[in-house]
Amino acid sequence: MRPEPISPASWTYADEFVGEDDVLAAARARAEEVGVTPIGSGAGAALRFLASVLDARAVVEIGTGTGVSGLWLLRGMRADGVLTTVDIEAEHQRLARQTFTDAGIAPQRARTISGAALDVLPRLTDRHYDIVFVDGDKREYADYLTEALRLLRPGGVVAFDNALWHDRVADPAQRDEETVAIRALGRAVSSHESLVPLLLPVGDGLLLAKKEWTPEA
Repeated sequence: MRPEPISPASWTYADEFVGEDDVLAAARARAEEVGVTPIGSGAGAALRFLASVLDARAVVEIGTGTGVSGLWLLRGMRADGVLTTVDIEAEHQRLARQTFTDAGIAPQRARTISGAALDVLPRLTDRHYDIVFVDGDKREYADYLTEALRLLRPGGVVAFDNALWHDRVADPAQRDEETVAIRALGRAVSSHESLVPLLLPVGDGLLLAKKEWTPEA
């Protein structure tokens, strides 16, 4: 017998269980000003928890925004960990650097690279990263997965935001390009023989997958 679906009130309580400080609030305000939708607080807390559990030293982020998700990740990483964050909008990255500075993050811990992710990622080191977090162009999610599998060390984790895409992914009648791409990503991750998948219903959905230890890894 399946449990009853969680109520909206309980979902909100869980999603907001870990609160945000003034620095994150300011980063969210800047995001609204420039038309960026940052990760929700529940998914951000999940990223911080993941980075802490993995004792992450090296993380790649696709989609810098104004630094909300980046700051959550940095706060979970080890003290000498470095976040490499990629975004096509240089102005967004300037705002993200302001967020990191306001939070007391040392400049050398956040490496911002301006450019299209699929141009930048091939230049990064194979099997070097503990986490690859993706919040970029939904139509390119399958390509980001391919790059993440190369970049992650064995035991590392790839995480995709917007895995539920505003309740559209679970509705088979929704056939827009972004929804179809995210739905296909979910199938690819869940069936991949070297990945251990998990879909968390936090924020707009956070799809996680651990890269298993294999001879090819």
